Amino acid sequence: MKLKFLTKEQIKKIASDFNTPAFVYSERELKKAAQLFLDFPNAFGLTIRYAMKASPNKNILGIFNNMWIHIDASSEHEIIRAINAWIPAENIQLTAQELTKNKQKILNSWIMFNATSLHQLEEYWKTRPWTEVSIRINPWLGSGWTNKTNVWWPASSFGIWYEYIDKIIAIAKEYNLKITKLHTHIWSGSDPLVWAKVSKMSLDMVSNFPLVHTLNLWWGFKIWRMPEENTADLQVLWMEVKKHFEEYYENTWRKIHLELEPWTYLVANNCSLICEIQDICDTWKEGYNFIKVNSWMTEITRPSLYWSQHPLFVINDSDEKMDYIVAWHCCESWDIWTPADWDPEGLLPRELNKANIWDSFVIDSVWAYCSSMSTKNYNSFPEVSELLIRENLEIVEIRKRQVVEDIWRNEVWVV
Repeated sequence: MKLKFLTKEQIKKIASDFNTPAFVYSERELKKAAQLFLDFPNAFGLTIRYAMKASPNKNILGIFNNMWIHIDASSEHEIIRAINAWIPAENIQLTAQELTKNKQKILNSWIMFNATSLHQLEEYWKTRPWTEVSIRINPWLGSGWTNKTNVWWPASSFGIWYEYIDKIIAIAKEYNLKITKLHTHIWSGSDPLVWAKVSKMSLDMVSNFPLVHTLNLWWGFKIWRMPEENTADLQVLWMEVKKHFEEYYENTWRKIHLELEPWTYLVANNCSLICEIQDICDTWKEGYNFIKVNSWMTEITRPSLYWSQHPLFVINDSDEKMDYIVAWHCCESWDIWTPADWDPEGLLPRELNKANIWDSFVIDSVWAYCSSMSTKNYNSFPEVSELLIRENLEIVEIRKRQVVEDIWRNEVWVV
């Protein structure tokens, strides 16, 4: 297994010139992945939309904006953040579990509102009557890889249940709402048969809404992080989806615009976390060998939440290999980076180069839902820096390391 995009020379330079741990993004790889979807074959028009919760740094948003990729926001705060990054309001869609408290200001900024419940649909009318709105439907079919990541079945509150379409129509009629976009979400699986079925099911749902001109398929598109994982076959997907849109036109004379939200595929393998080995220990004959590094749940929580696997590398020239459990710097029992596959209670040692204290250590494939979903400031560790390797290979800082005093800056003395 090889590093995704970093070289040993770059790792050495970053460890020398910047504080570690640090997230490192590749502008070249990001643009390459984005272009793959911008070239997606389509029948009647295409918009690519990025769920900014995956990685919301304004430089990342700016790169996407320059490529004409639109944004999906999950809160009113993300909307403010996106607009601050010069994203046009009309290119932003709000798909939120929590209904914004500043509805008047946010919704009148001309973002597209995507109602995820019947209550949200009714509340939207109070703020923007006689306007266009999108609806998110839970189709009860999807391709999530764990029950925690399934967002399309009865145990998920995401979206309006597909059997409530009559209620959606009644609300729209009562309040004169124009439903012009339909949105379905099946998470990030890799089964093209599921994609094909969901695209057809979603188009069948469109038939209930004569004003809908856009179908948003919020699909993460599984991409391999570890060699044994399957990556979505985009060629198969492209042909199946295009075919269904063309067939729908032949049957209804309606040309439906396609929106895709391939957030994970866009960013997952285009970022690495560089940190440092600070200690090595073991629990003797019947135990484990441990590497301890200066990072973990304060930067990445996915292995703890989903027992996800990420490529791990000890950066040295050793030819000798050893099995290690990789532990991190927090005083927390689940602060472990080598969980067993599909077993939240298990450990799975990794074969790595024989390590030395102060060696650099790299965790690959940590873009999507890592920096943005960390347990920042646990044990009072400051938020780490973010770096970008530009296309000309210049390494620039795009988020400064947090000053420790900022952690308690908003605390108020009362004793």
